Amino acid sequence: MQAFRISGTAPFGSQRQKFNMDIVASSADDAEHRCYSIIGSRHKASRRMIHIESISEIDPRTSTEPMVLHAFRDQIAAAGGVIAPTEEE
Repeated sequence: MQAFRISGTAPFGSQRQKFNMDIVASSADDAEHRCYSIIGSRHKASRRMIHIESISEIDPRTSTEPMVLHAFRDQIAAAGGVIAPTEEE
């Protein structure tokens, strides 16, 4: 399994908005399918309405998504912890 970051636009309510999503998947095609599935089920958007701009493999330590951190918790602990940037106020 690998961690992927997906960026694109989708209809959220009456507007189209940009989104970034970190997903655990076995390949880029699987990550794309999971993105369509998650956004479609949460926001009632069909696959034709969701436009994916990029899919890139990422280091799981840079993610703040709980699913990614949970899936790679042993590797993250062995590597010294999370290296995600902290948000400033």
